[in-house]
Amino acid sequence: MSFNSPTEKHHYVNTMFARIAHRYDTMNRIMTGGQDRRWRKLLIQQAQLPPQGKLLDIATGTGDIAFEALRQHPKLEQVVGADFTLPMLREARRRGDEAMRSPASSPPRVTLPLSWSGADTLHLPFADNTFDAVASGFLMRNVVSVPLALAEQRRVCKPGGRVLILEIPRPDDTWFGRLFRLYFHRVVPFIGGLISGQRDAYAYLPASAEVFLRPDELKAEMEKAGLRKVSYTMLMFGTVALHVGVK
Repeated sequence: MSFNSPTEKHHYVNTMFARIAHRYDTMNRIMTGGQDRRWRKLLIQQAQLPPQGKLLDIATGTGDIAFEALRQHPKLEQVVGADFTLPMLREARRRGDEAMRSPASSPPRVTLPLSWSGADTLHLPFADNTFDAVASGFLMRNVVSVPLALAEQRRVCKPGGRVLILEIPRPDDTWFGRLFRLYFHRVVPFIGGLISGQRDAYAYLPASAEVFLRPDELKAEMEKAGLRKVSYTMLMFGTVALHVGVK
């Protein structure tokens, strides 16, 4: 899938995620066999948040990373879930409201530390050096400028803080990479169409991975943005990567 301009891609991504917001969590669990929860847990572990720390979950979607942060660190001073797709934020807020009414529910019971913000990662509405960690899950394939997105994430991160990126890189040309392509391009759009009624959205997702960076290429972009000690961990047989860099 190709776009004639950055503006066209920006608009498509926004409206596409708005259309699938009501089935986003269900499809994530099905596509990954439930492994996406484990990846987000690992992301928060690697964020190394300090006591009373602050986290920005950019492109929060329905809030999974934000909620996981509060599961692991219930005494954080501030957790902000930000997204430029407002229907996604409404789903995240709904989940948070349900958790406040029912302590036994998932996500956990949360109150003041958690807030929501309508924000684009290319123009973050936060001051420099605000957060101890800036995290994103499956965002970077969708931005129109990886360098600008990284620059903004680094800007709002405190010195010594961490920028964390969970993403699906361009698949390797190996037997497993070819098998993954078959699953991602054929099976995922079919199931996504049945569950969400938006087959084109789940055709875009694998197409976006095909034109995205490989893990070592994203590592290089993070280093160009001024992040230090950049490393990455490959997950799910090398089909998902978790990158971490220090400001």
